[in-house]
Amino acid sequence: MTNRARADFLLLAGFCSFLFFYGLGQFGLIGADEPRYAQVAREMLERHDWITPVLGGEPWLEKPPLYYWQTVVAYKLFGVSDWAARLPSALDATFLVLAVYFFLRRFRPGSEVDGALISASCAGIIGYARAASMDMALAAAFSIGMLGWWVWRERGMRIYLAVFYGFMGLEMLAKGPVGPFLAFLVIALYATTVRDLRLILKTLWAPGIVLFCVIALPWYFAVQIRNPTFFHEFIVEHNLARFSKNLYHHTEPVWYYLPVTALALIPWTFFVIAALVQPVRSWWEKRELPEIRVTEFEYQFSIFASCWLIVPLIFFSISKSKLPGYILPALPAGALLLTGYLRQGLEPKGPQNESVSKSLAVLHGLLAAAPIIPALLIAYLLTQHRLPGGQPMLVALAVAFVLCAGISLTLVRKAGLRMLRFVTVIPVVLTVGTVLKLGAAPLDQKLSARPLSLEIAAMETRSLPLAVFHVQRELEYGLTFYRNRRTVNYDWEGILQGEHLLVAPENSQLDIARLLPGRHVSYLGHYAAQRIDYYWVGAAGTVPAQ
Repeated sequence: MTNRARADFLLLAGFCSFLFFYGLGQFGLIGADEPRYAQVAREMLERHDWITPVLGGEPWLEKPPLYYWQTVVAYKLFGVSDWAARLPSALDATFLVLAVYFFLRRFRPGSEVDGALISASCAGIIGYARAASMDMALAAAFSIGMLGWWVWRERGMRIYLAVFYGFMGLEMLAKGPVGPFLAFLVIALYATTVRDLRLILKTLWAPGIVLFCVIALPWYFAVQIRNPTFFHEFIVEHNLARFSKNLYHHTEPVWYYLPVTALALIPWTFFVIAALVQPVRSWWEKRELPEIRVTEFEYQFSIFASCWLIVPLIFFSISKSKLPGYILPALPAGALLLTGYLRQGLEPKGPQNESVSKSLAVLHGLLAAAPIIPALLIAYLLTQHRLPGGQPMLVALAVAFVLCAGISLTLVRKAGLRMLRFVTVIPVVLTVGTVLKLGAAPLDQKLSARPLSLEIAAMETRSLPLAVFHVQRELEYGLTFYRNRRTVNYDWEGILQGEHLLVAPENSQLDIARLLPGRHVSYLGHYAAQRIDYYWVGAAGTVPAQ
């Protein structure tokens, strides 16, 4: 390994370690998906069952198993914990960054560090690298597969077409058929754009299809045999119906993914837009491309990356069900587009090509510096649900102004593009560090069930069943994971007949009394951060256990 390569690896290792791994367990699992997926993996581990995902002892067939398999291995190695549940996503994000690095180092040398750091520092990548979910596994497998397809397209090496099919098979195990279908749409749009429809047929390579089937299909056959409802529940309901109907109440306007994608690409959004406009404008103005231009693969790669970025945005905008994580597979395309844009700007054609226009420099500086404001004020946002005035706001604005001015003034200099990577990752690192330092405790208190679970456990002398009433799914699934016992929901499953604990919103005593006539209910405590009360519930005439 050369000194240059060693320095690159140390740099990427440091950034990935901090951005993806550092502080994974500083706050508990949040939302409904994180604790639910983490608990499914735990139950698969406890049952020694690698086929059927299980939640509360019942099959949970909404998602394929790749994340669960990864998490089972993490649990085996490090024990069951919230940070171990997030570890697979952090590893998948690292694999994605390394894939971008090696692709650029081998086929676009000189830009590999830029591309890898741009990919690693996108807000969407950082956020989902720290989440116990399937989205990062999908994005990594899809992106590595698409890079493999492009290398086959450019160099004609079948081994990379095998890489494409192999990672599409892994994607089928990560999130289902959405990945291969998106890949087909991207390739079809690219082939249409460059007027080479034969590419679609050439991609249909029999050994690759066999490899895809060998990787993807055994689990699908096995789970269908064990669970005859799997095909209908997973394919029909959670893929086809989720796309065509608002079955799970995730409706959003058709333009939803425009701001979501812009936010996910922070701090690089304006540069990515500039990088996207360039090849699209060139293609539109010169649709009758000269032969020499058609054979320029670097130009064609920018067209391919544009298709890769645009297709998921359009596809999921059409979907009736919309969630932010769906757009994650498009983000590496934006990073690669920007990397190519920087390569062109840094070509030795005179120092003037290395500067950035004042308007773009200021916009980029504003966007790169802006996240430090909510990061510094995150405790106020979580506890008071508003931005404060006075000194805290002035301090946050002053820090953001200094960062914005420094970035903008650096970029308008002659060597501005060469400094883009360095000056942009500084606010990214500061923002992530600030969120972990100032936001971990309030995030844990306000959004996770971990503190409440610990509080209930501290006052228990024996483990009792737990029920919830009129609480959000996030709290229900979180309590299930942290107590490692099924939580009964009064609203859906009826009332527990035996002695148990009950968690409900504050001031619910009258509702509970009407719901439990003749039962003895004792107030045990109040969790102020989430406005939750918890009770002991027994049969009539009983007293709380001491």
